Amino acid sequence: MLITISTDRRGFVRIAEHLNIVLNNKIVYSLSEEKIVKEKRKDKPMAGIGFKVMAFMFKFRDMVNSPKKYLKEVEMKEGDKILDYGCGPGSFVFPAAEIVGENGKVYATDLHPLAINMIDKKARKKGITNIETIQTNCVTGLTSKSIDVVLMYDVIHMFKEPKEIFVEIHRVLKPEGILSVTNPHMRERDIITKIVENSEFKLVKQGEKTFSFQKK
Repeated sequence: MLITISTDRRGFVRIAEHLNIVLNNKIVYSLSEEKIVKEKRKDKPMAGIGFKVMAFMFKFRDMVNSPKKYLKEVEMKEGDKILDYGCGPGSFVFPAAEIVGENGKVYATDLHPLAINMIDKKARKKGITNIETIQTNCVTGLTSKSIDVVLMYDVIHMFKEPKEIFVEIHRVLKPEGILSVTNPHMRERDIITKIVENSEFKLVKQGEKTFSFQKK
């Protein structure tokens, strides 16, 4: 039996979006299911109250374990362009901005709007002009091969699609640039494995607090 359905283009698109191909009473392919899976894989911001609690706890963490100790291992210098990817409330953003000075730049990226608001507010209050915030869950919009150092501190354990993120980091980092990573939620070997297996980076240095990677 042949059934003909006549509909306009918008109606066809709506049907196509929810199309299931059925074989022997089993769904073998579903466009709608594929779309749902992709949506689930996207990194999403934590609840607002959760972020505020985390930011409050980081204040105590930073008093006990100064962010400058981590940045010292990276050997960033005045005039450098820094990307703090997954910057959170900005623990490393402001010390980095102080190091690179007026001729340098710190790009603070995070997917949470509260992180962006906190950093923007603090920068305005302190009169700091070499910090720029970018709200994103992957693409930064920065020029290719323009960044001297990328910081990924306490964040890679949260990546659902690490390959896509590392492709973007690889794109914006200069050929001789450094990807600096640390993560207290992961074992050291797991940090190295996650980066090496999901990117075109190689480990070049292991410090007391951080791992340094460069492009292969």
